[in-house]
Amino acid sequence: MNKKNILIIDDEKDFCLLVKKNLELIGDFKVDVAFNGEEGIKKATNNQPDLILLDIIMPELDGFAVLAKLKENRKTLAIPVLMLSAKEDIESKLKAAELYDDAYIIKPVEASELKARIERVLKPKYS
Repeated sequence: MNKKNILIIDDEKDFCLLVKKNLELIGDFKVDVAFNGEEGIKKATNNQPDLILLDIIMPELDGFAVLAKLKENRKTLAIPVLMLSAKEDIESKLKAAELYDDAYIIKPVEASELKARIERVLKPKYS
């Protein structure tokens, strides 16, 4: 099976590197990171990852703005996006859903749960 390419967009460098290391250890994933929204949008457009893990609370472009831009761009429109945030409020979950996220996961998250959520989203719908 080919490794699935995952892009993490989150300004917390230590968190990104921890998630990257854990996902590459426990799953068949190749993980790239972007530490701000603009960099994340560029990497998503150029590299076409299989899935994006996106934080909400970031300086300059927050995760909602990044998600909106990803869904407006035909090159990144179909890439599944999992929101990965410490924000637990219903308003944030609803806003992410309105912008067509594929899942909303609350930080902190166990690596095994994150792997299961990623695999569920990446599983072919009709296999």
